[in-house]
Amino acid sequence: MTRKNNSPSKSISIHDVARLSGVSITTVSRVINKAPSVKEKNRLKVMEVIKELKFQPSASAQRLATGKSNVVALVMPRYEGIFYSFYALELIRGMGTLCEALKLDLLLHLTDSRTSLNLKSVGGIIFADIIGNRMQLEEALDQGIPCVVINHYIEDLEVTCVYIDNTAGAQGAVEYLISLGHKRIAHITGDLATQAAAQRLEGYQRALKKHNLIPNPDYILKTDYSRGQARQAAEAMFKMTEVATAVFVASDSMALEVMAVARESGKKIPRDFSIVGFDDNPSSLYGPVALTTVKQPLIRMSEEAVKELSSLMLIRPKTPKAKKIALPTELIIRESCSSPLTKDS
Repeated sequence: MTRKNNSPSKSISIHDVARLSGVSITTVSRVINKAPSVKEKNRLKVMEVIKELKFQPSASAQRLATGKSNVVALVMPRYEGIFYSFYALELIRGMGTLCEALKLDLLLHLTDSRTSLNLKSVGGIIFADIIGNRMQLEEALDQGIPCVVINHYIEDLEVTCVYIDNTAGAQGAVEYLISLGHKRIAHITGDLATQAAAQRLEGYQRALKKHNLIPNPDYILKTDYSRGQARQAAEAMFKMTEVATAVFVASDSMALEVMAVARESGKKIPRDFSIVGFDDNPSSLYGPVALTTVKQPLIRMSEEAVKELSSLMLIRPKTPKAKKIALPTELIIRESCSSPLTKDS
């Protein structure tokens, strides 16, 4: 008997496929998930109906056979300008691409850190940094939900972390400036509530100490990662009695703002002033001077997180030993740095 159905596929449900095939919903789900336990005659009947109805199984139908969710929640602390952030967009791009390849559904959840997460129908969670929302992570772990934390190292919880070696990256950037002959080196920090910004400050301080340079507290200018505060910090820096000859900035976005202020102040880069950023944001290539920067592997970090979480979701409810995966940075030398003009710099 031939069946014709001109309705759009979105109106067809797994119940329709089961009814017209003469089998149970569970059997249809097993056919969709390629379970080997289905009888061949039933498999052929179901496949014929699926083809005739042009049925496209939903994620929930595919999960019926296994009882597992393929939904991955990406939890990110909410901040102003998040959808203009190179960091956030790279994370979403890297995770989205791999989730699609692994047939996982990616759910973006922006959090203010004060509320509990809705964990229903979630197969696993990737926490992009932990900024005031550790309670959410602990709650998910207590419920046995597979979790991975990125861009933040957590020592005292049994959770897999994929993070950047920010301290080493920052130290390498400042040592590069020192190798050029700079001694008066400022640092414009990110938001020190974040582990990344705190570690970049630590790397800056380690580099100075290693080379017997006494840190000047006035040369450490704290911001919240915004370009507005970066501008304020740069303006304050250039008004100092003894102006630094170089600066290490905690992000490329802020470094580009510092570069703009320097040019407005009549300084030529790198002849009068050297700048190093952090991120390797593509926008740093297209300014008046290409920015020297520390490249952090955001796409690789995203992909590693998805791979680790996918493995945890497959073996759930078992809980293997958590991994701590540190990814290296790379100093990308471009045009924004040179030796200082004076010997006492």
